[in-house]
Amino acid sequence: MTTTFESQRAALADVVAIPVTPFAEDGTVDQDAHRALLRRLLDAGVTTLTPNGNTGEYYALTPEERRLVTELTLDEVGDRAAVLVGVGHDVPTAVASARHAAELGAAMIMVHQPVHPYVSQSGWVDYHRAIASAVPGLGVVPYIRNAQLPGARLAELADHCPNVVGVKYAVPDATRFAAFARDAGLDRFVWVAGLAEPYAPSYFSAGATGFTSGLVNVAPAVSLNMIEALRAGDYPAAMKVWEQIRRFEELRAANGSADNVTVVKEALASLGLCRRDVRPPSRTLPEGERAEVAAIAAGWSA
Repeated sequence: MTTTFESQRAALADVVAIPVTPFAEDGTVDQDAHRALLRRLLDAGVTTLTPNGNTGEYYALTPEERRLVTELTLDEVGDRAAVLVGVGHDVPTAVASARHAAELGAAMIMVHQPVHPYVSQSGWVDYHRAIASAVPGLGVVPYIRNAQLPGARLAELADHCPNVVGVKYAVPDATRFAAFARDAGLDRFVWVAGLAEPYAPSYFSAGATGFTSGLVNVAPAVSLNMIEALRAGDYPAAMKVWEQIRRFEELRAANGSADNVTVVKEALASLGLCRRDVRPPSRTLPEGERAEVAAIAAGWSA
């Protein structure tokens, strides 16, 4: 029987939440806070989650912590949502993480952009092919941040690995996205706007049907309002949400996204949901900038 991955494809055409990884005072993963934040997302109606994503400080976690985050998420979520586990680093590490996710019952994996100073196009295909081939029963979602990669290479990968069903596209160029998606096969994959709410309207106009979100940790209803508007083709309504979240996302994007996770955790801390702690090379928000983030978060929760 050929696996069609219909449920995985449907799950990607939605708000794909990237949960934060909260830390306790001693610097370890705060498991109770982590579970509480996941329940908050689930109770709000979020149905697709990505543990070990960038908003979860993937690259600052140890291998053991990444396994823990995967285990906590799948245990807490149960059958309430689809789980798209982030994997990456060298091929053996990524394969081990993917198999671990499969053993725990995950539906999909997201493969982080290869972290290497020299990435060839054929090497990109080989990297993802090795990982996807190791877990043929899981849906696979490459995370693409490489503006030089042509859509034809994604099509080549999927020719070898039919479980590559979606794409998290995070090149900040809507025109390039439109061309890439059509060169790869617009209807062949589920296209997820990987730069979250700020880029979602323009990417949806070019073929995306889902978007990732870190903001959803703070204000799930705001993200869900945007996806509803975009599904309805109501771009004026979507842009009203865009205006609502603009300043928050500008703070996250400033200085090369230096405070991308920091701003989200600061907002959560202001609501009493977790500590503001982040790990280097991120930093906690300076005292003078915390009030603005708290005011934005309070306005959403009012």
